[in-house]
Amino acid sequence: MVDTRFHRFAGPATIGSLLTALGRQEQLSAVANPGFTITGVTELELAGPGDVALAAHTDYIEELRGTSAGLVIVMASLRDVVPSGTMALVSDKPHHLFAELLDQLYPASTRGVIAQGRDDLGAPIFERDVSVGSNVVIGPGVEIGRGTIIGANTVIGAGVTLGRNVTIAANCTIDCAHIGNDVVIHSGVRIGTEGFGWLDFGVSNRKVPQLGRVLIQDRVEIGANSTVDRGALGDTMIGEGTKIDNLVQIGHNCRIGRNCLIAAMSGLSGSTIVGDGVLMGGGVGTSGHMTIGAGSVVHGRAAVTKDWPPGSKLAGAPAQDIRDFWREIATMRKLSKGGKRG
Repeated sequence: MVDTRFHRFAGPATIGSLLTALGRQEQLSAVANPGFTITGVTELELAGPGDVALAAHTDYIEELRGTSAGLVIVMASLRDVVPSGTMALVSDKPHHLFAELLDQLYPASTRGVIAQGRDDLGAPIFERDVSVGSNVVIGPGVEIGRGTIIGANTVIGAGVTLGRNVTIAANCTIDCAHIGNDVVIHSGVRIGTEGFGWLDFGVSNRKVPQLGRVLIQDRVEIGANSTVDRGALGDTMIGEGTKIDNLVQIGHNCRIGRNCLIAAMSGLSGSTIVGDGVLMGGGVGTSGHMTIGAGSVVHGRAAVTKDWPPGSKLAGAPAQDIRDFWREIATMRKLSKGGKRG
């Protein structure tokens, strides 16, 4: 469910009225019940009878089979998988239609730090012993726990919650986020920024609305000038005790486990899942939509492109088991020496 503390809902609205506003007459004529009222938008596995959800790829077949959504936008090949209690809206470009509906239901002017007129959230709430530096901007509905310190020139967006004994250095931006206790955020960090999501790649580059959140658990530390994007529809999550170095990019919908260490200049593409206790050297990159199992060690400059089980030790680009990596290096050395003439 989209968190309306951060993204104001323009509904409820009927699917018929939305399709009419979008000029989608072909889809409107195929809708079984144009009067169906949309009360929210969420992911397939979380959706309820008033929600609309998306199934744009065969990877989501199992989630689609089990969904309780009132309406699902699907590609034609998934039409027969839609549960009997759910209405299907078939499109040859389901993700495009879904993005158009999101723009109608959550207008761009109501999202993130650019949002205007959020007086409905009320005044910020401070517990005792909160220290706020000069030129700090705190939006409506913000909640800040006891003993938290906020450095100069930092901006805290509407609806953000900060736990107790949080330290936020100067010149940070925090938006669309719920942050736990004893978190340390160093200078220049950006949390809750828009994820890098696009459709029609290289042609129109149509932006996908980014309506998720960032959830940061207790005792996390985030180094200077790092960026954590909010989820596209769900959440970007960082588990308790995880430490992130300077200049690290965490893409939308990433889920990082507990007590991980991620060194500088690493970049995690969207929907990367990192298990508990994973260690990443400097400059590691991931291709997204993949999992690194708990307790794995990823050596510096590795490029992880597929799923790896718990306890993996990875090196190279593309990343491989470190024993295979060193075996290949040794073979190449032997071959190069063998080619020399005395």
